Amino acid sequence: MPTARDIMTSDVTCVREQDDLRAAARQMARLGVGSLPICGDDDQLRGMLTDRDIVVKVLAEGLDPATVTVGELAQGEVVTIGADDDAAEVLRTMARHKVRRLPVVDGRDLVGIVAVADVARSLPERPAGDLIEAISQV
Repeated sequence: MPTARDIMTSDVTCVREQDDLRAAARQMARLGVGSLPICGDDDQLRGMLTDRDIVVKVLAEGLDPATVTVGELAQGEVVTIGADDDAAEVLRTMARHKVRRLPVVDGRDLVGIVAVADVARSLPERPAGDLIEAISQV
């Protein structure tokens, strides 16, 4: 069975805790992605920022994205997967935490991201369908 390292996207761009949300949104637009890992000055993973976070937690609340920093939205413990964990563990972790993207770590270093699309491309149809069903349930 493939590992997270085998199916991940390894070209990962972080946003920094001190970046404002306008800069983060521009970065998402430039890369064509809906989420980015949040990294500290030490390059360690602090959380994940999604386009939905920007809309729901900032714009809908009437806050100015030019004055809110990315770090202000990094809450709680970030869910990750180990680079050498197998695809079955990737599926279980995504389903358990109802997430569509998992940062992949090797020790403490961020080495990639596994998205539902990566899982769908790498595994038989049924496990990917089961995953999408599990993370889409309310």
